[in-house]
Amino acid sequence: MKNKHEKFEKNVGLFAIFTFLAISIGGLVEITPLFFQKATNTPVDNLRPYTPLEMEGRDIYIRESCNVCHSQMIRPFRAETERYGHYSVAGEQVWEHPFLWGSKRTGPDLARVGGRYSDDWHRAHLLDPRSVVPESNMPSFKWLAENTLDGELTAKKLSTFNFLTRNRSHKDEQGNAIPLYSETDIAGAKKAVKGKTEMDALIAYLQSLGHALK
Repeated sequence: MKNKHEKFEKNVGLFAIFTFLAISIGGLVEITPLFFQKATNTPVDNLRPYTPLEMEGRDIYIRESCNVCHSQMIRPFRAETERYGHYSVAGEQVWEHPFLWGSKRTGPDLARVGGRYSDDWHRAHLLDPRSVVPESNMPSFKWLAENTLDGELTAKKLSTFNFLTRNRSHKDEQGNAIPLYSETDIAGAKKAVKGKTEMDALIAYLQSLGHALK
């Protein structure tokens, strides 16, 4: 009996086209509904926006490629929830641009590291990782303690996050979206971070992680 698939399997062009179509249709069926589900577009009740200092720390986290070695995504497996805490949910991530889930764990997951260690511990860890974790292979980030923030772009960052999250912020009693940052928050952003070190900012960001769910 002749194989009906033979003409597709032996024709590279046709095979590529049908492969693309199959993946596209599957992707649409799996991904598109997520854009309309309340659970993936509504922030969890306790989620709060980053402070200006935490926002600067987040950018430093990205700049130093911390997300390359650390994930921020706890999977719903017992081995992970017993070590890191409550598994991650979409409602915690609705304001993240870009997402910092990561895909590699050279170091531990940081999704719920906030409040787990003191500021002094984080400072010692960033200056000399092996002074607190002898087996660590993390490099030192000493320069963060020497670089200071000027806050020139902080207000613009808050305004940008207001725009990006305009349809996914908390709602008031009338159902109107509440901006993440008020005009007062934005106006005072530069003053809030000016003179702080990059290490102060990064530690503030790390301490903010996982605050919505524990």
